Amino acid sequence: MPAEKTLKTALEALNKALNQLDNEVDRQVEATRSSSESAAELDRMIEDRSRIALELDQAQDRANRLEEANREVSRRLVTAMETIRAVLDR
Repeated sequence: MPAEKTLKTALEALNKALNQLDNEVDRQVEATRSSSESAAELDRMIEDRSRIALELDQAQDRANRLEEANREVSRRLVTAMETIRAVLDR
């Protein structure tokens, strides 16, 4: 009887150890999956940042061109108003 009890205890301990190993493997697989998902998300964020930076540069260039065109239109309007005043004053 003691041999059966020892064998039963050893099998229970082995089964417990295998369950713990299985749980740890599952945790490691999940950690690896989470790490891979995080790396993929980081890659997407870097791509988005690059795209947004490019769009911002393009928008800034357009804003600069519009500002320059606005200054040119203002200058021409002032010149036209001065010309009209000069003509009306004569």
